[in-house]
Amino acid sequence: MRLMHWLRATLVAAAMLAAALVLTACGRQPTDHVPTPAPQQQPEDMGTAAWPRSFHNADGSTTPIPARPTRILSTSPTLTGTLLAIDAPVVASATLVDGSFLGQWAALAQARGVEKLWPAGRMDLEAVLAVAPDLIVVSTGGADSTLAHVQQLRSVAPTIVLDYGGEPWQSLARQLGQATGHEAQAQARITAFDAYVAQARQQLQLPAGQANIVSYNGPAISNPVATPEGPHGRLLSALGFRMEAPDPAWHSSAESARNFVWAPYEKLPSLRAETTFLLRGDDSRAAAFLADPVLANLPSVRNGQVYGLGVHSFRIDYFSATEIVDGMVERFGR
Repeated sequence: MRLMHWLRATLVAAAMLAAALVLTACGRQPTDHVPTPAPQQQPEDMGTAAWPRSFHNADGSTTPIPARPTRILSTSPTLTGTLLAIDAPVVASATLVDGSFLGQWAALAQARGVEKLWPAGRMDLEAVLAVAPDLIVVSTGGADSTLAHVQQLRSVAPTIVLDYGGEPWQSLARQLGQATGHEAQAQARITAFDAYVAQARQQLQLPAGQANIVSYNGPAISNPVATPEGPHGRLLSALGFRMEAPDPAWHSSAESARNFVWAPYEKLPSLRAETTFLLRGDDSRAAAFLADPVLANLPSVRNGQVYGLGVHSFRIDYFSATEIVDGMVERFGR
């Protein structure tokens, strides 16, 4: 509770700073998981001096953006979360394969009236036309990428392309802030979050030794292990953990090993960290890991220090990162 009270004071100060720049921003606190009904309205002249502007896309192209967007369509649910975090005017978004939004921000999207479009892996040009967007957001990769349709999308509205696979959410927030005229909102959100992490670190009594993060899937399939350089590893490092680096030679995927080494199951017993966090789950997921006889000699198993990182921890955005920090304070707070 001390952390939540401190955070409210910090975000008020951040909002005042943004107002001094003639930009309203970030009225919600990171621990406030109850969404506001709608994003704050911006003064009509905000950002007009900087338009038109150009956005340099992750695919090497450049997109002219003639005016400050007011109706943004996100074809990537992964990027939708960051747009919501900087109060960008998202009116529609693609969903996960099952037709849902990511759980860490689904309630906020509903409160803001974000329309659900197609499931990840599809694209419906008629739906795009019906939304009448003035900016479209596309990812370069992932199951939610519509990069193959970018020319069709650009026939409807300016379309920007970002690579969320190689960027932390803070970098994506800055890029999306520049594209949408929400630079101050993005920076205020990042500044408040960084201060939140620093304050949380002061409250933690961490277990000794190293830690690792495993996406535990069991035999006959890859079990990705987070690298210290990836967004998950960087977040835990910022909280004070010393992260174990998995052997790059274990990597068994065509995907980049920058964020995760896709380790075969039989390589997991070689991990040496004293604490293990499991991706995409709570502590109920840890029970299966602890009971796996192949992993019985892992230091973290012998210590009984295997924990779920959080049910929304697969993708690190502002919202899921905040949940992870809150979970660490609850578990390891002094």
